[in-house]
Amino acid sequence: MKTARLTLRTVIHGDAARIAALAGDWDVASMTGRIPYPYSEGEAHHWVDGLAEKEEVFGIDLDGALIGICGFMLDDDGDAELGYWIGKPYWGKGYATEAARAVMTYGFSKLGVRRFICKHLIGNDASARVIHKLGFKPTGTSTGWCEARQCDLPALTYERRRPWTMAIRAIAS
Repeated sequence: MKTARLTLRTVIHGDAARIAALAGDWDVASMTGRIPYPYSEGEAHHWVDGLAEKEEVFGIDLDGALIGICGFMLDDDGDAELGYWIGKPYWGKGYATEAARAVMTYGFSKLGVRRFICKHLIGNDASARVIHKLGFKPTGTSTGWCEARQCDLPALTYERRRPWTMAIRAIAS
């Protein structure tokens, strides 16, 4: 997939070193659920090789360089949990919003996702801004596991339902 500035593509085994270097930064890993700290290249290889069947994961490329990951896990009810991270050198430029918007459009229009859910750890204000820009609505509070910190932390939860115009197109096709 292409956006105005980014290419979203399949994550490959050869991405592991770059994933480990970017996601292994404490400031990135400590705000995610699944990224350990420290994050070795071997662990990144294991993650790439172990992506689940219902996991749609895209590498985010800027000018041919991987800068982050965005994707979702689809459940049997048509809901999908959105997740993303951007390497610290690329923060504050709108890349997470741009990539996630494209991934969500793909999920809604091509895979029939009826609702995206997501959460961010309390204190992750940058992720809160991305979620707001994507049109998510708050649904409450919860906890979220943080692999880097090895504990559950308070989190805020959100949802974004498929736009009704996409639902009409899906029925018509």
